[in-house]
This record gives sequence, C-alpha cells and structure tokens, in this order.
Amino acid sequence: MSKGRILIADDDFDSVAQLCEYLRSWDFEIAVERDGLAALRRAEDFRPLVVITDLSIPRLDGFALLKQIRTRYPDVVVIVLTAPGSVESAARAIQDEGVYHYFEKPIDMRKLRLVIERAVEYGYARRENEALRRQLQDHGAFGELVGASEAMRQIYALIEQVAPSSASVLITGESGTGKEMVARTIHSLSPRRNAPFIAINCSAIPETLMESELFGHERGAFTGAIAKRQGCFELADSGTLLLDEIAEMPPLLQAKLLRVLEERKVRRLGGSQEIPVDVRVLAATNKDPVEAVRAGTLREDLLYRLNVITISLPPLRERKEDIPLLAQHLVTQLAAKHNRPARFLSQAAIEALQAYNWPGNVRELRNTIERAVIICSGEQIERHHVAPYPVDQRARSRDEDTITLPIGTPLEEVERQMILRTLQKCAGNKTRTAELLQISLKTLHNKLRLYRERGLIAENNHQRSFNSRSK
Repeated sequence: MSKGRILIADDDFDSVAQLCEYLRSWDFEIAVERDGLAALRRAEDFRPLVVITDLSIPRLDGFALLKQIRTRYPDVVVIVLTAPGSVESAARAIQDEGVYHYFEKPIDMRKLRLVIERAVEYGYARRENEALRRQLQDHGAFGELVGASEAMRQIYALIEQVAPSSASVLITGESGTGKEMVARTIHSLSPRRNAPFIAINCSAIPETLMESELFGHERGAFTGAIAKRQGCFELADSGTLLLDEIAEMPPLLQAKLLRVLEERKVRRLGGSQEIPVDVRVLAATNKDPVEAVRAGTLREDLLYRLNVITISLPPLRERKEDIPLLAQHLVTQLAAKHNRPARFLSQAAIEALQAYNWPGNVRELRNTIERAVIICSGEQIERHHVAPYPVDQRARSRDEDTITLPIGTPLEEVERQMILRTLQKCAGNKTRTAELLQISLKTLHNKLRLYRERGLIAENNHQRSFNSRSK
C-alpha cells in the first residue's frame, strides 16, 4: 500500500530516473513531469502530498511553480532540488515560499528518505487540518460557538428558535463552557443585534457596588458619587443584558431585579424618577439553579422569571469529538492575534488534547492553545507544545503502566512505543528493559540505534524524546 503520492518536476532525466527508483522502493506513488506548467496541471488530478521540484525547469520555473502550488494547494509540502552552487536560491525559496527542505544535487538518498517520510507525515497533518478548516467553515461553527457534535447541534437549533423572540433565557453550564458566547450569539441573531450587548458578572462586583452597577446612581447618592451614572439596564436599552453568575447576586438585590424585570423600569440610586427600559435579559450560572434555590442563594420567583427557556451547555469532556475543530479554530484565531506562524496541529497533538478531561473546559483549552501558539516557532504545533497542561494525578498513576493506541497503528510504531515506554519505566536501564520485553540486550541496542538514525528519538536522550513524542 502506497505511503503517499509524490509529484516530481525535473527535466534532468538521469537524476529523475534514480530518484523514482528509490521512491518506489520506499513504497511511494510517483508522478513525473518535465516542466513546471505540466507539473501544475498534473497536481490537479494527482493530488500529491509532496512536490519535489528543481528550481531550473522550463515553461514555469521552480519559483513560479512554488507560488502556484502554495496558492492552490496549501496543504502540499514542497521539497526543492538545486544544482551545485545554487544554495542561495534554495535558501531564498525556503524563506520566501515556505519550502520544507532543499537538496543540492547529487542527492544523499539516505537523508532524502528521512526527510521524505517526515514530509509525508507533515503533509497528512496539513491535509487533515485543511479538512478541519473546511468543516469548521461549512457546518462546524455557529456564531462564536464551535462544534459539530450532536449536543452542540441541538444547542444551535435551540438558539435559532429563541433568538428572534424577547423571551428571557437561562444559560447553565460549568465554568469555561462558553455561556457568554451563547448569550452573544443569541443577541447577534436577534432583532436587537444593532443595539448594545452588555454583560455583567454578578460574582465579580462587590455587594456595595452591585446596585449602582445595575441601576445607576445620581450625583451625591453616596460618598464618591461625584457625577450621575447610568447603570447596565440603561446602557443596554433596546439591546441585551447578560447577568452572568446570577446565583451569586445578593438576595436583597435579587428582589429589586425581579421588580425591574416585571415593570421594565429602573430607578437610579438617590433618584426619584423611574426610567423605562426595553432590555432583553439573559442570565447564566455555573450552578444547578434548582439546587441554588434550595440552598437559598437564588430566589425561586426570580428563577421562574428568568427561566422561560433553558440552554444547558455540556462540559468539553462530554463532547471530545469537537476538540479537533475547536482547537483548529483557536489556533487560527490566536496565531492571527499574536502574529505567529502556527497554522495547524499534528495528529499527536490532537490526540493529546482529546485524551485530557479539561476541567476548565473551553477556557482551559484556549489557554493551552494560546501558549502553544506563542512558543511554537513553525507552522505545525506538536505534542510537546500542548503537553504541559495540568494532569489528573490519579489518572496518570493508573495509566503509567499502560499504552493506549488507536486501531490501525502500524506494528512497527506499536513496537517502538512499547520499547521506549518500558525503557522509561526502567529509568533508562537497558538490561532490565530487555528482560521485561523478553528480547536480547543486543536486539534492544539495535532497535534504539535504528530509531536514532530515523530521527525518532534524540541521541543519548531516549526518555526525553519519548516524553515529547509518544506520551
């Protein structure tokens, strides 16, 4: 079975013949064109993972071909071949056109094989992430919300139903699940979309200031009130007001809030005039609202007034199938924010993200991706870039003697991971490792040497390499 498709653009017959012989022996599917224009046309139906091109080819030279490939097929990895003494041109191609690697002729075939295998792996990751981007664009996002799972699709449908109305909505879910994003999406899809959206966190404002924040105050209403000030209800007039963490609001203020919701009028602190307001109120809480009523932290009559429609957000651990889409969305967003080169995640990085339970939900995932984007110096975010997230110590102790691999993992990779994990467990003691694996010490040394030659582990640093690649 082919490891991947490689398109060669080169008019050097002898060089191409030798290159094709090696690539086919390494189980790659090959297509060859003698000029850049033909290669560009061939790429359309052949859809290679990797393009190998000489910079000096007729009709459409290597640089022009690179530009076209990068524009039309952004997931394709390009390797450049150059004549002796043309290293400067190859270096410029790497810097300006995003070339993966270059080789000066004659080619070192041993080195080429290592580079090709990594380039193909890189190409598969890029192709998968381009597919994720298309999925995100087509049906994986809804307003500011991201996810294509059944749970999220049901939420999207509910939002579409409630957004056009003026009904109050109670949004529940653990911290970090995106309750404010749901509120913003409801607002953006409502007839009030062009009016203000105001959000206030009831747990972040001192009790003594909460009433003023909500309803405003007149000058001289209390010490420090040197000027008249509008509250959130007035600021959100004709728009939407989100009361986040509503169960944290002081009970006395909940009674005043209930009155405002019923009469649609506010009175500023220190004032005598009642001011009409037209505000759609959305509320959110990370607590079970029924339990909050039983505990006395949320008034039952206020709950009934706010709870016309309830939208319950699932925690991220219950919709792990959304993590690839969500993570890719965050990479794109945060790379642009920080002006970083990161464009996509490796499969190993995605698997690591899906293996974690995310007690901090989407907010914690965002922080992890943001860190990875900042420290990553290339286009692809690797596993070690996302690895330092908090780990459940109990889960880690349960899993430290096991290896979990997806169905279809090649036997060679299964063997590699088993050897390196056992070596790690034995603190680098090769004799003990060989005994546990029931192989000879010589066989173990041969395997480790092979892994080093292929760049699968670092020289004299088995444990660190394993931790960054296979944990």
